[in-house]
Amino acid sequence: MTEPVETHLKDYKRPDFNVETVELHADIFETETFVTASLGVRKSPEAADGVSLLLDGRELDLVSIELDGRVLTDGEYTLEGEVLTLPAAPDAFVLTTKVKIHPETNTSLEGLYFADGTFLTQCEAEGFRRITFFPDRPDVMGSYRCTVSADKGTYPVLLANGNLVDEGELSGGRHFATWEDPHKKPSYLFAMVAGDLACREDTFTTASGREVALKFYVDHQDADKCGHAIESLKKSMAWDEKTFGLEYDLDTYMVVATHSFNAGAMENKGLNVFNSKYVLAKPETATDMDFQGIEGVIGHEYFHNWTGNRVTLCNWFQLSLKEGLTVFRDQEFSSDMGSRAVKRIADVRGLRASQFAEDAGPMAHPIRPESYIEMNNFYTATVYNKGAEVIRMIHTFLGPEGFRKGMDLYVARHDGSAVACEDFIAAMEDASGVDLSRFRLWYSQAGTPKVTVTRAFDAETSRYTLTFSQKVPDTPGQANKKAMQIPVRMGLLGDDGAPVSLTLEGETSLGPLERVLSLSSDLESFTFTGVEKEPVPSLFRGFSAPINQVTDLTEAELIFLMAHDTDSFNRWDAAQQLYANTILGMVAELKKGEPLALSTDLVAAVQTTLTHPTLDKALIAQALTLPSETELGDRMAEIDVDGIHAAREFVADTLAVALKESWRSVYEACKEVGPYRPDTQSMAKRRLKGLCLSYLSRVESPAFVMDAFASAANMTDELAALTVLVGMDSPESDEAMDRFYGAWKGDTLVLDKWFTAQALSNRPGTLERVASLMEHPDFDIKNPNKVRALIGAFCQANPWHFHRLDGKGYDLLADTVIALNTINPSIAARMASGFNRWKRYDEKRQGLMKARLERIKGTENLANGVFEIVSKALA
Repeated sequence: MTEPVETHLKDYKRPDFNVETVELHADIFETETFVTASLGVRKSPEAADGVSLLLDGRELDLVSIELDGRVLTDGEYTLEGEVLTLPAAPDAFVLTTKVKIHPETNTSLEGLYFADGTFLTQCEAEGFRRITFFPDRPDVMGSYRCTVSADKGTYPVLLANGNLVDEGELSGGRHFATWEDPHKKPSYLFAMVAGDLACREDTFTTASGREVALKFYVDHQDADKCGHAIESLKKSMAWDEKTFGLEYDLDTYMVVATHSFNAGAMENKGLNVFNSKYVLAKPETATDMDFQGIEGVIGHEYFHNWTGNRVTLCNWFQLSLKEGLTVFRDQEFSSDMGSRAVKRIADVRGLRASQFAEDAGPMAHPIRPESYIEMNNFYTATVYNKGAEVIRMIHTFLGPEGFRKGMDLYVARHDGSAVACEDFIAAMEDASGVDLSRFRLWYSQAGTPKVTVTRAFDAETSRYTLTFSQKVPDTPGQANKKAMQIPVRMGLLGDDGAPVSLTLEGETSLGPLERVLSLSSDLESFTFTGVEKEPVPSLFRGFSAPINQVTDLTEAELIFLMAHDTDSFNRWDAAQQLYANTILGMVAELKKGEPLALSTDLVAAVQTTLTHPTLDKALIAQALTLPSETELGDRMAEIDVDGIHAAREFVADTLAVALKESWRSVYEACKEVGPYRPDTQSMAKRRLKGLCLSYLSRVESPAFVMDAFASAANMTDELAALTVLVGMDSPESDEAMDRFYGAWKGDTLVLDKWFTAQALSNRPGTLERVASLMEHPDFDIKNPNKVRALIGAFCQANPWHFHRLDGKGYDLLADTVIALNTINPSIAARMASGFNRWKRYDEKRQGLMKARLERIKGTENLANGVFEIVSKALA
């Protein structure tokens, strides 16, 4: 195969031509669609004389091409591969092309595609070129007018971006609708939908008094599941007005839900296309996590209206400019709607599980990558989640008021423009007066900084010194990196748990109880005065920076922080460090053949936390959830799959036995009477109840868990019991799976949960069960949700079974990647990343995974995205 071309940031330049107006006519038929595009093109003032216009096109059949109404001859344009070229194009003209496309056979789910009886679009990052010939890049912005026509009986709903300006009947039972978007946008924000959909409507009145129509389009059988999503949208709109002064700018906001979507959702201007997972919910079918996920994703896509749509990107290297910033905004929104502490813990847990692993693997890249082969491969945890942490650090340095001033200036300066990360940083600096020049390294350096902390206490002078050393590890293509600017939000605790004043050496007045230190060198020390007794440090509160912290805190000090730290995140993190230190210590003991024993102090600390009378129950559940086997593996230079599994199971079993009565007592206390309520307090009780049930399943009979399953009054409790049961090798397990399937076989989203529960089971034969489920009539490899629910869950979150020494888990993943390569290359590449850390395992497993990677790489017509993932893994 021809090796794919790599695109580099250093080669970027502004476009030679701008498309100021786009007039689209999409005529949809069952077996083909015709798209006529009239582009109002103008040469950029800085473009050279005689420059050619290049337009991207993929899988398009060109029917005709005209320039200012004149049909072009073969010698006046060229079409080679995926590029249509007009040599020496005029300074200003209208280019009209007509193409034929086949959305009904487009399984990539990019461009215009047909799924579940509906025509849909997905144009980010480079899907618009599958619809018509266009300079498909985010810095080409124009106004769009789109007319869609289709059979009225089959597709009564016709949608596109903006405002509806015309609609009517056509001959042959067809009809049309014309939509006009008054705001300039890049092609990746274009959207179009044709289908037979139910519409749930509501309204929102903006701060300035405008009434906005809210319209959610879903399958008819799902019309009763939109209420929570609609309320989440209204909350998002009100929050953005209050927090950032940003008001919605169109008269209508539309959401379309589909079961066939590569991502979570898409923020197309005024017409968001959503994975139905993040729209549809009612207590019988959705869990608490579903309700929270819907609120967060609805908020995320709405917030993009300003951070991504009104202010967009000059090139795809700047992706984190919109995604990192908008993830930060949706995290803050969700924190304000629920428990800030629990939300922060969940976000950091996800970051450590996915992004830290990415930073340590072959695909490590800065939040602004330097190059890419396939842009879809860079919709990553680094760009999104680490990008959000970078924004959060700016917020920490500037404070809420300074950050808000920076946001105001950023939007005012760049509304309607395509900009770069430097423009955001400059707005923050200019609005606050804070120099962020050193901070810019977070945009260009990959890797998770390792910060080692040492401490010294001088009782005679009452001086306490913290010394921080930082090292940013080498990553592919980057070595010998500079020290980063890192905020350390911290406090000191006395032996009674009370905070100690933080008076830095040289200060004349008493210091605060918490402060933010700024690290910017390889080695820095901070000395606090007036410290009478040696304190316990509470560092990086709220996870103030995305770093790996190395300290010499003892088990006793971690237990102390777990009990007394005023920062909820650090209380949780102390517990996680305790568990990880204990389990990884046991892994080493197992290798030596030594017997295992759990510290009585740790058991007592768990007991104290579990039965704490005032602590937030959701926080208790988080604190008592052991690190996953994947998280524990990330802490090892060579991942010991079997040792981690055995040690973690020993700890869980020991805690279950030692605290059986407490688990049972708390479980009973968390039972609720009455209808399901998706409020923060009720969710917290259900979460803790589910955790208690998982521990009780280790000491109670399967019948006890089966009773919990049978009596569940909502999906949260039902799925919690099912997940526990499926891991128990008993007849009740199979009975529960059959009952669950029988009850929910008509609901595709609930069946995704059924697939995932089985993929995560610890029972013997789980791999064979997963392989057999791929032949199940409700599994469809063309549906990304199904692939993620079954194969993704198994390969990413069930390491003990996936990494079986016979290599069959690796065969399953490799076969799936090869099958998806021709069906949906984007999802194939995502699945292929499951091999990224193959060098972190023992020699036998390394050899097995390497062989599968080489088999994938040798596949004929390998997609660019899969090639990039596999090649970098093997490099």
